[in-house]
Amino acid sequence: MIITRSPLRLTFGGGGSDVTSYAKNFGGFCVSCAISKYVYISVNRTFTEQIFLKYSELEKVKSVDEIKHSIFREAIRLLEFNTPQIEISSMADIPASTGLGSSGSFTCALIKALYAYRKKILLPSELAELACYIEIDVLHEPIGKQDQYISAYGGITCLEFNKDGTVEAYPVKLHPNTLFDLEDNLSLYFTGFSHNAGEILKDQTVKTEKNDIEMIENLHKVKEIGLLSKKYLETNQLNKFAELFNEQWKLKKERSTDMTNTRIDEYYEWGMKNDAIGGKLVGAGGGGFILFYSENRFKLREAMQKIGLEEVRFHFDFEGTKVLL
Repeated sequence: MIITRSPLRLTFGGGGSDVTSYAKNFGGFCVSCAISKYVYISVNRTFTEQIFLKYSELEKVKSVDEIKHSIFREAIRLLEFNTPQIEISSMADIPASTGLGSSGSFTCALIKALYAYRKKILLPSELAELACYIEIDVLHEPIGKQDQYISAYGGITCLEFNKDGTVEAYPVKLHPNTLFDLEDNLSLYFTGFSHNAGEILKDQTVKTEKNDIEMIENLHKVKEIGLLSKKYLETNQLNKFAELFNEQWKLKKERSTDMTNTRIDEYYEWGMKNDAIGGKLVGAGGGGFILFYSENRFKLREAMQKIGLEEVRFHFDFEGTKVLL
C-alpha cells in the first residue's frame, strides 16, 4: 500500500494574479504558505481487474473511461494502467470548497501516490506541473497554478507566474522570530459557508480575457500586494503585512458580487472590532475560512466563539506533498 499526504494552503498576498488569463499577459506573483491540514491518498492493488475508488462516493468500474470523478480519471489515464487492478481512497482534514486549495492538494497527493505505486520519483516542480496539466489543460478549470505549487513545495513560498506559463518557486527569507510571531498571531475561522471557486474564477477569467479595465487594474493591485507581503515579511513588519489583508479583502469584493454575503461581512467586522489588525476571506471567495492576524489572539478567539465560530488551529508545513508509507 502507498499512502501520500498533501498540505492545504493559505494565501498571504497576490492570490488571483496566478489565474492563467491574467498571468499569461502580465505575469503574476503571490506569497502562499502550506499548513498542517492535509489531503490523504492511499493506493492498493486489488486481486481482480477493477478500479475501486473511495471518496465522498464509491465507484467500482472496469475501465478508466467509466470513471465519473474527473481528476481520478485523468490521473489514472496519465499513467496508462493497461490492466487496472487498483483501489484508491481519499480523505481530508478539511472539507472541499472551503478556500484552502483542496483540489490542487488532492491532485498532487493523487499523482504522487500513483507515481510512487509505479516506483517513479517526482520533483516538486514536476509534480506541480502535472497537477496543473490535469486541472487546467485537460479539464479546462478556470484556475491558477498557486494551489498545486504550494502543495507540492510546502513552506512559506514566493511563486512567480511567468507569461510563458512557467513558474518559479522560492522561499520567503524569514527571520525565525518572524516565523514564530506569524504562527502565534494568525488564526483561522470557518464561516460555515462553502463556495464554488470555479464560478467566481470563471467570471474573473472572462472579464480579464475581454480586457476589462477594472478587473485588470484590480489584479495589478493584487499582484503589488503580493510583492509588498514579501517585503514586509522579510523585514519583520508584521503589522503592515497584516493591514494588507484588509486591502486584499476590499479588492476581492470589487471583483465579484458573489464574493461575500451579509453574514461573512458581519464576521469580518466583528473580528476587526476585537483586536484583529487585518483579516480576509481565504481563497476565491463566497465562503470558506476567514484568516485574521491579531496580537491579542486570545481576545479574538473568545469574541469569535461568542458568535459561534471555532478557531481551526494549524502550523506551517515545510515538507510539501510526500509519501508517508
